[in-house]
Amino acid sequence: MTNIEKLAQLRALMKQQGVDAYIIPSSDPHISEYLPEYYKCISYTSGFTGSAGTLAITQDFAGLWTDSRYFVQGESQLKDSGFSLVKMKVQNAPEFVDWIASVLHKGDTVAFDGNLASLGLANYVKSTLEPLGIKVDGHKDLIDPIWKDRPALPLEPVYTLDQTIVGESTSSKLQRLRQELNKQSVEHHLISSLDDVAWLLNIRGTDVKCNPVTLAFAYVSQDKAILFIDHRKVDQQVVSELQNHGVEIQPYEKVQEFLTGLPNGQRILLDPKRTCFSTYDSVNKLTSIAEQINPSTHFKAVKNALEVEKTRHAMVNDGVALTKFFMWIEQNVSSGTLSEISIAEHLESLRSEQPGFKSISFDTIAGYKAHGALPHYKAELDSNSTLQADGLLLVDSGGQYLSGTTDITRVISLGNTTQQEKEDYTIVLKGMIEGSVAVFLKGTRGYQIDAIVRRPIWATKRNYLHGTGHGVGFFMNVHEGPHTFNGAAIDIAIEPGMISSIEPGLYREGHYGIRIENLVLAKDLETTEFGDFMDFETLTVCYIATDLVDKTLLAQEHIDWLNNYNAWVYNKLQDHLSSQEKEWLKDKTKAI
Repeated sequence: MTNIEKLAQLRALMKQQGVDAYIIPSSDPHISEYLPEYYKCISYTSGFTGSAGTLAITQDFAGLWTDSRYFVQGESQLKDSGFSLVKMKVQNAPEFVDWIASVLHKGDTVAFDGNLASLGLANYVKSTLEPLGIKVDGHKDLIDPIWKDRPALPLEPVYTLDQTIVGESTSSKLQRLRQELNKQSVEHHLISSLDDVAWLLNIRGTDVKCNPVTLAFAYVSQDKAILFIDHRKVDQQVVSELQNHGVEIQPYEKVQEFLTGLPNGQRILLDPKRTCFSTYDSVNKLTSIAEQINPSTHFKAVKNALEVEKTRHAMVNDGVALTKFFMWIEQNVSSGTLSEISIAEHLESLRSEQPGFKSISFDTIAGYKAHGALPHYKAELDSNSTLQADGLLLVDSGGQYLSGTTDITRVISLGNTTQQEKEDYTIVLKGMIEGSVAVFLKGTRGYQIDAIVRRPIWATKRNYLHGTGHGVGFFMNVHEGPHTFNGAAIDIAIEPGMISSIEPGLYREGHYGIRIENLVLAKDLETTEFGDFMDFETLTVCYIATDLVDKTLLAQEHIDWLNNYNAWVYNKLQDHLSSQEKEWLKDKTKAI
């Protein structure tokens, strides 16, 4: 069935059920960024495969609202689908709601599946449209009736991680959480977000590609802890281990029924950004709801000493794979046999040879020439470019290891570098270095780091439209909150132990893209009479290409940083490489 036929069926259902506008978010009941196949409703309906976007459909118009990362991809994938691309002005803003308000009339109905909409989104829809006399139905699934060959929910087995890997037992984490609940005077807490569930109970799974999580909910009170999960995914050993920490197992599908039966007059804590509307709406109406960020989200973001040490080891392993990878590209690019898809596959193969490797941490972005200008590009068979000894190659990739999660972007020249490419590369590098060496007061927010990184780029009247950085988990999701480095005024302080990316870029559509990314660890630096100061420790261990650098655009402090960084990379990796690889890397890391 074509996308146009699916859209026609959906509109017929809308008409039959009195729905004038239908909203399809990119989400699941856990408000995940990356989704199991079962919940990829936007991809099924429209053909768009990006990880961020919302469909809004009326009888007259069907649009995909998405941000600048996906404009080119959206234009291409929506062609002849019946859907039009609507370019969002502000990333993550629900601009489609204002459009619905402008085209519907009093008495009309807008609907969505409450299992796919966060509480925050549902509340915004209701608060914007209901005062206009537009009715809102948050419990209408119109996708399932037309999705005849819908994939089943995953049944991948769950496994536990020992305290010797994660540095803290499940019992200790539960105790910390209960202390926080007591402090906030709430008796009950439901966690929907998969990474929070996995962190709290020290479990991992493979239900979601690239993310070591399992579909589950966790409930915690002062005297009870429940994991709501399909029993077929947990063997007796896992059940016993969880029981030893006071955690019982109940069926995944029973969570909403459980919430309906909560005691009258008590309080439950729910995270409005990580809880779906249907889950929220199932809570006993005589139980009050405290809407706050999951406490575990804050706990999880601050890595303990063992997690930090293991992450450093993961970075070395990742650096070994990347050194082999870039050497292999240089030696083989002139053969004309390398493509964006084949190099991504080879990089995954090299990572898989490293100790503790589990999977890649996201689909590799291997963008050659013009494809590098698409920040979230993923090569498909119909777009797969063959590499030649010419132009720039951008590779953004990462690995999931038992010892940590990696995320790195590098750009290399395959030949015939232009002066403009060198200038753009050097300016991006300058911004990345500025962020890496930043010294800042405790309490600094991510938007302040974002401005520090952008300052030398803005000084040249250049800019990039994505965020500067995001939190990274420990053998967990590669995008982790609550902190982020972007222009949004998010009131989350940077704390010692947080791991984040620093990844400025420049993109010239139709020509090339540049992004340089390292992961950094926030650390205490020094206390003076003026306050408590912090800085970053760079964790990523992979050379930064110097043949693209225009030294005239850098101050000596930037050159010194680059030389010292590359020398450090060589020293960290040399004992893990063959003599040939060692000589190659020595050349790549020599001082400029």
